[in-house]
Amino acid sequence: METRRVKGGFLAVVGFILSPLSWWNDLVVNLPLAYAFGVGVALISRDWFLPGVIAGYWLTNVVGFILLHKGAIDVISGEAKPYTTHSLAKDFVISIGYTGLVVVLVVFGILTVPDSILSALGG
Repeated sequence: METRRVKGGFLAVVGFILSPLSWWNDLVVNLPLAYAFGVGVALISRDWFLPGVIAGYWLTNVVGFILLHKGAIDVISGEAKPYTTHSLAKDFVISIGYTGLVVVLVVFGILTVPDSILSALGG
């Protein structure tokens, strides 16, 4: 029982860091991860940068909510409970709301693929 609670606490902390619930996480964690994902996808096709950033941002937020939810349940509850489709749907809808910000950052050129990175990686 204690192992599940420790594991749940770890999952909840990682989930909180990835989720959009902390005011600092986008700048420090999610945007760099989403940017790296977008640059990686842009190595296949430069046109895929924006969709890659969006997908990376969604993934960090959704995974953050899932880990936070699952971890909190493990810590608080006396028994393990499954992560439901309803919980996933709710976490996904919240993440879509934050995606608008990332799209605006890319559209206005605040997030771009630097030519130096692409040329250094052979893209």
